[in-house]
Amino acid sequence: MAKEAAEEARLALRECGAVDSTMRIVERDGAVMIPLLRDDFELPGIEGEIVEMPSFPLIKVQERPFHVIANSLDLPASAKEKLPRRWELIGDVLVLKLDPSLGEYDQDIAKAYARVLGAKSVLEDVGGIGGEFREPDLRLMLGSETTTVHKENGVLFKLDVMKVMFSSGNIHERIRMARICKPDETVVDMFAGIGYFSLPIAVHSKPRKVYACEINTAAFSYLEENIRLNRVHEVEPLLGDCRDVAPEGVADRVIMGYLWGKEYLGKAMRVVGEKGIIHYHEACHTDEMAERPVRILKEEAHGEGRRVENAIVRRIKSYSPNVYHVVVDAEIR
Repeated sequence: MAKEAAEEARLALRECGAVDSTMRIVERDGAVMIPLLRDDFELPGIEGEIVEMPSFPLIKVQERPFHVIANSLDLPASAKEKLPRRWELIGDVLVLKLDPSLGEYDQDIAKAYARVLGAKSVLEDVGGIGGEFREPDLRLMLGSETTTVHKENGVLFKLDVMKVMFSSGNIHERIRMARICKPDETVVDMFAGIGYFSLPIAVHSKPRKVYACEINTAAFSYLEENIRLNRVHEVEPLLGDCRDVAPEGVADRVIMGYLWGKEYLGKAMRVVGEKGIIHYHEACHTDEMAERPVRILKEEAHGEGRRVENAIVRRIKSYSPNVYHVVVDAEIR
């Protein structure tokens, strides 16, 4: 595949378990070759082809972090089987989801994960993300400092992990936005948070202007700080409900990165200039994924005297059983 698309593809392929991590990625004749374990995956938006390679250079195999952690813990075998094999390391703050039966060992577990993964603090994910302000429900297990700086794709995100959400699972969508936005575009990010999409776009795409709207005062303060941290002064932070503060008739591109944003679509249609693109995020059941989000967009566009063209639905990640986080890329005229 082309070199520009390789990092987004690698992250998406790794997330679905298709990358062979024992072999090195190689570059040949301007194309990037990613070693795969299998080819039975569906990843819309990834451009490339599967070809036969005689061999890839091997990576020196090291013991995986999970095995190092499990072997360092003096726990019953039944407890070790329930240790989390996945985690989220945001800067140097670690978030774990623990089986309730591991409660009596939580301090030993937190210390082992922190030591191996290099975390200063460990949080337990108690209830995920909820509410209008998308606030995390976390419990402090180890350490005291939960403010950190997370670096991703050349962008710095400062945040307090206890107060503000950060989803590592959306990384390839953040990278994709930074890649597909064009120079000199005016972008309106209706649910900016700490700058999840606004910052990568500003750092990598050379936009004319990015209006970043955020209603949560805690997230907004980090958005302002992150604009300074990344030196992207073309991003203008706007505090308040996007229906009140987002400028109308100006956008070449509108980002709607909130899964329950249907009621904001009318405003999004008015934010677009004569023509533009809306990226509409939604949680959608598998059976409705191909049709429902596009139908909703078309109904809202019609109500605002607009029309939708070339709408493409892309899966971002699994949200719950048979429900996916999807994004619709739609041209609005």
